[in-house]
Amino acid sequence: MTSPNVNPEMPADEKSFVEFRRKVRSAEILSSAIERLLRALQFTGRLSVVVQNGRVLKSGYEEGYFTQRERDPHLCSEHSSPGSPVA
Repeated sequence: MTSPNVNPEMPADEKSFVEFRRKVRSAEILSSAIERLLRALQFTGRLSVVVQNGRVLKSGYEEGYFTQRERDPHLCSEHSSPGSPVA
């Protein structure tokens, strides 16, 4: 499925980037199989993926990330609320 914002006359690499941004913004970055596993595990935490030249270089997770931040307000920065991602 392509984004309605993709102009058919746009170069292929631009179309791909527009579609990539749309999927990231709409949280469509995980496969449905991984999403099912996360729901089954009731996983709460942070997933990270490092991509280099279009290939996954490294991935990882932190369990209980949000729970830990909610318990200890000193772990939160001044500009974020508990449970919000930190850049």
